[in-house]
Amino acid sequence: MRSRFMRRSSRHPQRGATTVEFALIAPILFLLLCVALDMGIALWVNLTMQYAVREGARYAVTGQDNLDPDSSDQQRYLAVIQEIKNSSMGLYNMVSPSYTITINGTAQSYSTQTSYSTGMFGNPGDIIVLKLNCAWPLLTPLLQPFFTNGTYSFSVAATMRNEGY
Repeated sequence: MRSRFMRRSSRHPQRGATTVEFALIAPILFLLLCVALDMGIALWVNLTMQYAVREGARYAVTGQDNLDPDSSDQQRYLAVIQEIKNSSMGLYNMVSPSYTITINGTAQSYSTQTSYSTGMFGNPGDIIVLKLNCAWPLLTPLLQPFFTNGTYSFSVAATMRNEGY
């Protein structure tokens, strides 16, 4: 009987030790989980915006302007931006993109606040490069010191030749 009692008493301290060990390790595990999720989301945003800029460039090279929300005075650049917005799964406004459009090797920068000319995407046969510079805010405090202003800055681009429209 006595040996049975001694075995039980030796197990009781282990129950508390497991809880203390978990309490010490859990914050590190949760932090690493948050870092992995944050980086996964940032890479997903990058891929989604890459898809959106490719779809915008595909639309731009056709010379269409039917996606412009202003049906009375449709303009090609607004139609291309609308195609990018449609393809970005709602991320367009969150990444605040700025544009760089290169036509036959001549680069010009554009933002949504500037006025555009009708030849923003070139003429038939021109090679255009549509590039978006984006910034995605990171949520994990541990990652923020490694990125400027706590944001993941990235660029996505697509190169295509304008069709003969």
